[in-house]
Amino acid sequence: MRNIRSMLFLALLVSMGLALSIIESFIPVPFIIPGAKLGLSNIVILITLVLFGFKEALIVGILKSIAFVLSTGSVSSLIYSLLGSVFSCLIMYFVYKYFSNIFSLIGVSIFGAVAHNVSQVAVASLIMNNFKVFSYLPPLLPVSLLTGYFVGLSSIYINKNLEKNFKKIGINRD
Repeated sequence: MRNIRSMLFLALLVSMGLALSIIESFIPVPFIIPGAKLGLSNIVILITLVLFGFKEALIVGILKSIAFVLSTGSVSSLIYSLLGSVFSCLIMYFVYKYFSNIFSLIGVSIFGAVAHNVSQVAVASLIMNNFKVFSYLPPLLPVSLLTGYFVGLSSIYINKNLEKNFKKIGINRD
């Protein structure tokens, strides 16, 4: 029964990540940098990483990316979204596992945001076969710091609340 609850909770996390991605796609971001986003769905991935672990966070990130592409019809963005999710999840896991004594969830989130942008610029560079695309990275990095800070701060508050209530709802974290 506990495993079913965990799976249902993970399914809810995927749907919340999808909902946040869709909502975010309608928010006009007042950045000078085209394509910059707030990364609201990364809150869900970071929470999943903390509460369940790497494998589940990776699955949630991949499923959220695929569901977003299926719901919006933006097939060309699939490779960017998937690779961004996978790479940022790997980096966040590494930082969270080995450096959580140094970095809070805010730091973990900032590393994830930077990794997400670096991977997307790298993919764009490979697809276009033009390394000049990397000139887009320096303006993106300060945006990563701001959005990563917001996502990390939000994740701290949500994580505190969920950890208090996890035992009440009988979710198995293992």
